[in-house]
Amino acid sequence: MAHERIDVDLPLAKVYEYLSDPTYFPHFFERIERVNKINSQTFEYSTTLGGKPFEWTTNVIDDLRNTRFAWITINGNLNQTGTIRFTPLDNGERTRVDFSLDYRTFYGEPEEELANFIQGLSAQMKKDLQRFKEEAEEGTFKQNADDTLAAIEKADEEAEAEEEAAA
Repeated sequence: MAHERIDVDLPLAKVYEYLSDPTYFPHFFERIERVNKINSQTFEYSTTLGGKPFEWTTNVIDDLRNTRFAWITINGNLNQTGTIRFTPLDNGERTRVDFSLDYRTFYGEPEEELANFIQGLSAQMKKDLQRFKEEAEEGTFKQNADDTLAAIEKADEEAEAEEEAAA
């Protein structure tokens, strides 16, 4: 399990808005390739490790506005749980973010690539949250995240078109 804390120089409501939407995760979490929203509580994640696809579906289990956001895996080949806690600082002008994230296999010991992924989680999360902080404070996070989502959607559409053309 990895736990990181970062203070962001933005009001709590804005930080909560960005971090309580898992569809933004592929933008700033380097190790998550896609998150598809199924409904307001369910999200499908995917990534590739060592050439092997990993996909899992999560449900939001706690969404206390401007306070806490948490999810847990309900199926897939990678078990992920996460909790984000939001604390207002300086009369709400700044926000402390406490982010806990855990990955596990459902059965047995993980293969080498997955073990390395899990072992490097804390360092990677620190880097990813720093990227989030910088973009959020610069006011570029929302546009950059939307651009990332559009690029993912375009790549998916192109892959589907290639599959149809090959069939």
